[in-house]
Amino acid sequence: MFLLVVTMIVFCCVTHAEGSGQSSNLLTQVQTIPLEGVEGRIDHLGLDAKGKRLFVAALGNDTVEVVDLAVGKVTKHIRNLSTPQGIGFAPESNRLAVANDKDGFCRLYDGTSLQQTATIELKDDADNVRYDAVSRRFWVGYGDGGLAAIDPESGKQVADVKLDAHPESFQLETRGKRMFVNVPNAGYVAVVERETGTVIEKFPLKEAVANFPMALDEANHRLFIGCRNPAKLLVLDMETGKTVATADIVGDTDDLFYDAADRRIFVSGGEGRVTVISQTDADKYNVAGQVTTAPGARTSFFVRETGTLYVAVPHRGEQKAELRVFTVAPAK
Repeated sequence: MFLLVVTMIVFCCVTHAEGSGQSSNLLTQVQTIPLEGVEGRIDHLGLDAKGKRLFVAALGNDTVEVVDLAVGKVTKHIRNLSTPQGIGFAPESNRLAVANDKDGFCRLYDGTSLQQTATIELKDDADNVRYDAVSRRFWVGYGDGGLAAIDPESGKQVADVKLDAHPESFQLETRGKRMFVNVPNAGYVAVVERETGTVIEKFPLKEAVANFPMALDEANHRLFIGCRNPAKLLVLDMETGKTVATADIVGDTDDLFYDAADRRIFVSGGEGRVTVISQTDADKYNVAGQVTTAPGARTSFFVRETGTLYVAVPHRGEQKAELRVFTVAPAK
């Protein structure tokens, strides 16, 4: 009986730590940054590493919240947007790109003054943004099936890729010239040759659909895909498109990140948790644990250099809009 009671006490303590969102053996919440006055859904985040600023696309609020990470608070706002979704930052040109859903514009801003420098009309549903440091271009997913390349200096669209449906998350190789693109309404991952803008392969998904977030493990030639139906992580071979592993994840995922140093994957979802997955080798993965966040906290941003995970929490009922800041425990 004594052993049973002790076991129950230990179990309850572990469950509380994992469920509180404050601390666990995986993530420890170290800070809360209020997003005062922000209403509605929060979408993706972007980083100015040198300036120690995090940009938050407050989609439902029609603003971008500018967070000074050195002081841990919002210091500026970009207002009068049109449901901003994606954000990218080009350090060489000091330009911020903000993609807007409702009017389809990608707007560029001077990184210092935050004054608008250019507007690129993409017709509809400008969404995810990625910066290619090699070609020094922004890539922006948009519309019923397009990826636009934008020159930050001139503010002009310089290339376009045609897809079969709207693109969600996409990632660029740093050791090659390919771009991998989630196309959920077509049920596949498109492989694009960046220099020519040509779709060279399509990896169909069979184990799960509604593929939204994505990350790369270039060293092991692995592609990580977060799916919503069912809620699973798919691990694909980057060369063949074959699914080599799967794992159960949080529901309603919209962001995932791979920490190559500690070989872990962080998946955030609107179900109110972050799923942490450990990588044993290129083909073996296990769920290390779940850390509770808040309902609707779909998006996040992982800063590899500091081992910090930022999770965006929307205002719902008594829960105010905020960023929850977690430090990542070193892998054992």
